[in-house]
Amino acid sequence: MATDRATPIPKTTGIFRRKPIEAAEDSGLERTIGLWQLTAIGLGAIIGAGIFALAGPVAKADAGPAVSISFIIAGIASACAALSYAEFGGLIPRAGSAYTYGYAVLGEAVGWFIGWDLLLEYTAIVAVVAIGVSQYFSFLLSAIGIHLPAWMLGAPGTGSGHHVDLFAVLLCLFVAWLLNRGIQTSAKVETWLVFVKIAIVLAVIVVGAFYIKSDNLSPYMPYGMSGVATGAATVFFAVFGYDAMSTAAEESKDAERNLPKAIILSLAIAMVLYLLAATVLTGMVDYKHLSDTAAFAEAFNGAGLTVFAKIVSIGAIVGIITVLFSFTLGASRVWFAISRDGLLPSWFAKTNKHRSPSRPTWIVGIVAAAIAGFVKIGDAAELTNIGILLAFVVVSAAVIVLRYRSPELPRTFRTPFMPITPLVGIAFSIWLVTKLQEATWIRFVVWFLIGAIVYAAYGYRHSKVGQGEAVQTNDG
Repeated sequence: MATDRATPIPKTTGIFRRKPIEAAEDSGLERTIGLWQLTAIGLGAIIGAGIFALAGPVAKADAGPAVSISFIIAGIASACAALSYAEFGGLIPRAGSAYTYGYAVLGEAVGWFIGWDLLLEYTAIVAVVAIGVSQYFSFLLSAIGIHLPAWMLGAPGTGSGHHVDLFAVLLCLFVAWLLNRGIQTSAKVETWLVFVKIAIVLAVIVVGAFYIKSDNLSPYMPYGMSGVATGAATVFFAVFGYDAMSTAAEESKDAERNLPKAIILSLAIAMVLYLLAATVLTGMVDYKHLSDTAAFAEAFNGAGLTVFAKIVSIGAIVGIITVLFSFTLGASRVWFAISRDGLLPSWFAKTNKHRSPSRPTWIVGIVAAAIAGFVKIGDAAELTNIGILLAFVVVSAAVIVLRYRSPELPRTFRTPFMPITPLVGIAFSIWLVTKLQEATWIRFVVWFLIGAIVYAAYGYRHSKVGQGEAVQTNDG
């Protein structure tokens, strides 16, 4: 790693002052999770809504059987950003992910705004996913003859008599409680849930392969290449969970080596499973007749495998719950990192007896529960996406800057084909940003302005880097 100079005040000043690449402070977090637990956290975030919820409607409306190609395109584009994350994961194995990388390379203001936006994005994702799990759970209970009162089945305006989505609320709070039991305990639970999820996905692929009809795969591109591209833009949001996993860097053993490996492994495994599962789905059912909701369960139900269809539904619930864990972890660790750096009150950076940042974890869980319980899923979903895409742009740009500014820094992983790989990631992310709805931009601008006020009123004046509490490294 880099060697610190004995300079008490960073060379860069103002809003673009930079956090050192290497820091000596005790993080307060516990390094207990290994490579496979890190990979499980990444798979927990990536495999979920994409395979169980998006494949069917995207094939039906946009890509047809070529939805598999849509996943490949999205995977390649996501991999370009993932390789940049992998280089930073080995070089700066610290909590905060894109916030920390942006702060260390492009300056405090860039890091702050990415971190501030990710707090909203990750929390909203938790809420959206909780609502999705709740809907599956309610469906399963109804299927076995258990009918719950309408008041607890959805947010106001989502159905007759609906007042709160109680299952979604409880799920958000449960995940916050689990994370506060410590990263070792919660990571073990996540690893087992991911194992169950992958086992069910593999079962779907193997069993479904016997029911593929070649006629269903023709025409392969009914909507042309433009439909495939539109599908890629949609499913891209199902292949970026590794960024949430990278926030756990300071809780990983041998993070310099394990984090890059886990990022690449999680994305590679997820993409193979996405490709095979999407092929099976569109081979079993004509794309025009795919369900918009539980596509895989409906496909097996139509094939006469009703019991297996219920197992698939259970797999969907387990799969999506793991996404809740990964993004709650991501939001709480970004908040912890921002607070430790002084840009938010250090009160949030305190850890509990399990060495977990309990205060931001509980706040994320409670806010996500409030959104999930009382906001329609469509409105909650509009809070997501833009911040993560901008984080991809920042990380991809930062890896180029740092490679040329400080080529001598020891890197356990180097992004290949520099600078082409990160430039492709930047171009694809910017293209997707232009596809977002106007309402998403309005919410982003409002949140951005609130962040600017918080930074000007508190963060800039209380920054530990600004106060000279961190020394400058040889990243000149």
